[in-house]
Amino acid sequence: MAKQLNSAVQVKKPAPNKDAPLKEDIRLLGRLLGDVLRDQEGDAVFEVVETIRQTAVRFRRESDPQAGADLDKLLKKLTRDQTNSVVRAFSYFSHLANIAEDQHHNRRRRAHLLAGSAAQPGSVAHALSKLDDAGVSGATVRSFLKDALISPVLTAHPTEVQRKSILDAEREIARLLAERDRPLTAKELRDNTELLRGRIATLWQTRMLRYTKLTVADEIENALSYYRITFLRELPALYDDIEGEIATQFPTRARQASGGASTELAPFVQMGSWIGGDRDGNPNVNAGTMQRALSRQSTTIFDFYLEEVHALGAELSVSTLMVNVNQELLALAESSPDTSDHRSDEPYRRALIGIYARLASTARELGATNILRQEVGAAAHYATPQEFTQELQIVEDSLRAHHGSALVKPRLATLKRASEIFGFHLASLDMRQSSDVHERVLTELFAQAQVEGAYDKLSEEQKIDLLLGELAKPRLLYSPYIEYSDETVSELSILRAAGEMRQRYGARSIRNYIISHTETVSDLLEVLLLQQETGLLRPDAVAGKGKAAVGELEVMVIPLFETIPDLRRAAAIMEQFMALAPVERLIAKQGKLQEVMLGYSDSNKDGGFLTSNWELYKAEIQLVRVFDRAGVKLRLFHGRGGTVGRGGGPSYQAILAQPPGTVNGQIRLTEQGEIIASKFSNPEIGRRNLELLVAATLEASLMPNNANTRQAKQLGEFEQLMDGLSERAYQSYRNLVYETPGFTDYFFAATPIAEIAELNIGSRPASRKSTRRIEDLRAIPWGFSWGQCRLLLPGWYGFGSAIESWLEEGKDSKLKTQKLATLRAMYKEWPFFATLLSNMDMVLSKTDLAVASRYAGLVTDRKLRNSIFKRIVDEHERTSSILSAITGSKDRLSGNPLLARSIKNRFAYLDPLNHLQVELIKRHRSVTAAGRTTEERVKRGIHLSINGIAAGLRNTG
Repeated sequence: MAKQLNSAVQVKKPAPNKDAPLKEDIRLLGRLLGDVLRDQEGDAVFEVVETIRQTAVRFRRESDPQAGADLDKLLKKLTRDQTNSVVRAFSYFSHLANIAEDQHHNRRRRAHLLAGSAAQPGSVAHALSKLDDAGVSGATVRSFLKDALISPVLTAHPTEVQRKSILDAEREIARLLAERDRPLTAKELRDNTELLRGRIATLWQTRMLRYTKLTVADEIENALSYYRITFLRELPALYDDIEGEIATQFPTRARQASGGASTELAPFVQMGSWIGGDRDGNPNVNAGTMQRALSRQSTTIFDFYLEEVHALGAELSVSTLMVNVNQELLALAESSPDTSDHRSDEPYRRALIGIYARLASTARELGATNILRQEVGAAAHYATPQEFTQELQIVEDSLRAHHGSALVKPRLATLKRASEIFGFHLASLDMRQSSDVHERVLTELFAQAQVEGAYDKLSEEQKIDLLLGELAKPRLLYSPYIEYSDETVSELSILRAAGEMRQRYGARSIRNYIISHTETVSDLLEVLLLQQETGLLRPDAVAGKGKAAVGELEVMVIPLFETIPDLRRAAAIMEQFMALAPVERLIAKQGKLQEVMLGYSDSNKDGGFLTSNWELYKAEIQLVRVFDRAGVKLRLFHGRGGTVGRGGGPSYQAILAQPPGTVNGQIRLTEQGEIIASKFSNPEIGRRNLELLVAATLEASLMPNNANTRQAKQLGEFEQLMDGLSERAYQSYRNLVYETPGFTDYFFAATPIAEIAELNIGSRPASRKSTRRIEDLRAIPWGFSWGQCRLLLPGWYGFGSAIESWLEEGKDSKLKTQKLATLRAMYKEWPFFATLLSNMDMVLSKTDLAVASRYAGLVTDRKLRNSIFKRIVDEHERTSSILSAITGSKDRLSGNPLLARSIKNRFAYLDPLNHLQVELIKRHRSVTAAGRTTEERVKRGIHLSINGIAAGLRNTG
């Protein structure tokens, strides 16, 4: 480093391998963290941390058993204060390593592009090239994108362990690290290094944990920060990239006849959100939080518009003394409140001053209270976002018509595109509630209206008849003169507020209502009736005698099928629902489109990894057939989580592995918890993740399915085999989790689930009910806990037993060889199975039985501990062995060497965190068992270790 500082210019030597810069960055950040640690905590603590680091590395990388014993002794000798310092040091190293890895991904992508290599898989260029090779025309691609909808939906869940203050500091570290990739003078390099040191010192002095419970308002603000960082600029820019790629790939269709301007794409990528509208199991979400969410979303987008219009006005100093302008632009300038003689020949500036004034007026109309720059004068507000877009279009048309096309690209094109994507609402806010709540509300409404005294006791057929009858009537059940329960009042007020907000912020602001735990057709009809009660469903005024009276529906009713039984009856429920005459008419008015949401988390907790994935796959196929018969377009909403056990894993491969006919240009998927930060806290990585969604949707929707009869027959055989394997895996998983006496006690003792529940990492409780039943535990902390103890059981358990029992059936060695060949063919020929195994491979690579055994030691019942942990170890060995036999690779992640190296490098620094977490949990539980209060330092140490391990694994929940 000293030689670098003394050189006049920073010159990086050619790297011996492409990952050398990553190692350099990690060493640099690690050294600076060490400097900060020595400065802040003293030499003694620094030496303790360094000794632990060296010992842990020796233990992990050299498999030195003596190093393991030495590490154990070192950790047990730590004082309470030293323990927290060590935990913080290793936690922050995980954070810094993540930053270095993200920067390296960006570096490698740029190097790939600079080298002029073929487009990478996952890029839009690669997808368009594949489509072109397959004979898909540019006109087909453009027509497809006109009607497509790709929507990432941000959700808040109790797995986001990072504070916003930490994220802000880390973003600045990422920026400074990226700066070092360009040539720097010696002074610039010194300054950069000192700024990095300062930011790392800021991290060290910033409280990592929240000491108060996170509120819904906090979650709203946290999510909005990603719009400012990534979505507001990167999403419009992605559209420009896609238009450019289409123009390159399909040049004959890429341009309009007039002006050479490329044909603009419809806003087919739109953002969604659950934050402030998802009240399933969260008593803190109500009409007020919905109003706050949309008010803050609207303020965020108006801040962006106002800033961009102001900057654009400064840039467009075009004078009519130099060029002409369109009459429409002149009219826009004349309507502006700006009458300054100094700008009499600058109509673009005057027009933009008028646009700014109208925006400011609209922002105030919609609740904004802090307009940073005062407008020149009063102006009428925009009635709709389309009016704003149209005025920007007038500015663009005039520029293009008078030699100003080059002035459009820098800012105006992005601003206009943003207005089309984000409107005045920024993101569509979904509402979600459990079907149980709807039933209770309607039971009360029916009883109070003296229509039905015990609605909840009726049979399904009776419920359907009653609900359809009420939907056909013009009168309401609700009366303002009757007193209702708090729950009923709250639910009805939420729906009324939704109608008001749609009027205020536009129809796209709220357009979906998700029904959790959908189990019957009546669950869907109940929400239709509640919408009718609150004005979101208006009776059809033209419906005559004998016609269904259901008319205009403002918010689409969307079932969420979550558990294994729910998934199995999803198609039958939708077939019966869509066949109802009133529903058929509603769907017709929705453009013959209906959305269905599939839950990955609860189905996994319910049935295990293999069965969950297979039942989701089957449900999709069955839904496609039902929708095809009904002549309705299916849009699937994938409720995916962060971990593989909850549907996580690479989005690109996940979309391509969907069954044929299930994407078709319509897809929504959740981005949850810490995965939002992982994907979108860096603008370049955020843009890449958005591009992956678009590329995968293009390929999955438009690539011709050229399967011949033989391939179709082979796929049928694969699917039939999967049915049997799934049933075996289901029995194995259920037997362990739900049928083994004492398993619940084992889980609560051998994982930090109880300590996780105490963390202030989400606005909703970890369990739906105040019990220790696994059935009542939310799927998110379930997966989170297994990750902390390094078993990640939801991502693999049951697979090994299922395959082994099938292979061993019959005891015929020749038959066993044939069966194994079939599994290898499935892996090679079937994207679904290949993706399944790839995700499981990743999970197994992060599993560590040696670490997990330390957590098992927390189970005081030795017999229970030995019995269950042995079953888990045996299943892990079976699964690993069989996975290797199918893929032909003994090593984990042989197809992803970058991730393999990452895990090898970082896990040496996770080991001390896991060991310390176990020791701290022992102290905490022994004190509480004795009826005493645990020291705050011990609880803080546990929570810090949870944070660090989550950061190191990079997918906590």
